[in-house]
Amino acid sequence: RNSQRWSFISCSVSLTFSAAMAGYTKEIVTEGAGDKTPLKGDTVSVHYTGTLKDGTKFDSSRDRDQKFEFTVGVGQVIKCWDEGVLTMKAGERATLHCDSDFAYGASGA
Repeated sequence: RNSQRWSFISCSVSLTFSAAMAGYTKEIVTEGAGDKTPLKGDTVSVHYTGTLKDGTKFDSSRDRDQKFEFTVGVGQVIKCWDEGVLTMKAGERATLHCDSDFAYGASGA
């Protein structure tokens, strides 16, 4: 099947650097349109703001006014994004709370 392009309003990432629980949680800020979600291998385009647990911003596509495009579900981004974005609908705005093992590891690198 041909890869589809998806565009999302926002994907805010909040990193939690602890080994307490593996995975991520998703908090929907604005519902997306329809029922379709991207499939593994689809190209998605997202705006994001990355923050640490204390709220410190470390990166933002919005600051550059340029969405970030990647192929979802194939390991091009942190596991939290690969799994979380696969659950998002077009136009959805959500906050993904990523545990360290689904992000950059316990040391944050």
